[in-house]
Amino acid sequence: MTPKGSNILAADGLAEALDGFLAASKPVQCAFVSWDRYGRFVGECRRADDTSVASWMVEHGHALDWPRYSHGAYAGRQAKAKAAKVGLWVGKFEAPWDWRAGHADKTPAISQPLGIINNQVAQSYSCQPRRTCPQISSCDEANWSLQNCSWGGKLDRDKDGIPCERMC
Repeated sequence: MTPKGSNILAADGLAEALDGFLAASKPVQCAFVSWDRYGRFVGECRRADDTSVASWMVEHGHALDWPRYSHGAYAGRQAKAKAAKVGLWVGKFEAPWDWRAGHADKTPAISQPLGIINNQVAQSYSCQPRRTCPQISSCDEANWSLQNCSWGGKLDRDKDGIPCERMC
C-alpha cells in the first residue's frame, strides 16, 4: 500500500525528470504522424540532438509501448524498464488499451478529432498563470490565450480584440 498522495509525488518526479531530459537538448520538435481511433493526433517528438522523447519515456517506465501504433518499436526499451521495475513497472496495472477493450460499451463517441480548428491541427497551448506578451511565442498563441484562458484579457490592454499588438 502506498501513502496517500504518493501518486502526486510520482507525477512531480516524472515532471522534473522529463523537464531535465527535454532541457538537455533544446528545442524539442514534434511532428504529426496520424490520428488514432479516438480522434487524438499521434505525433513523434525529438530533442535537438535527435533523441526520441517516446523512447526515453518508455525506457524510464513513464509510458508504454503500444504495438498497435509503434509496431513494437519500443519493445526492447519497455522490457528493460519492466526488468528494472522502474516507473509504471514498480506496481501492477492494466494497459489502457486492455482496459478500454473491456469497457468498450462505456467509451464515449468522439464526433470530431481533438485538436482540430477549422480543419487544421491545432497547436497545443496551455493556460499557465501570469502570462504576459513577452512570454507568448506567437500571435496564434496570443489569440488562443485571449479566447481560452481566464487571464487572457490582460493580453488585450486596449480592448480592441487584438492581443499582444506588437506581435499581432
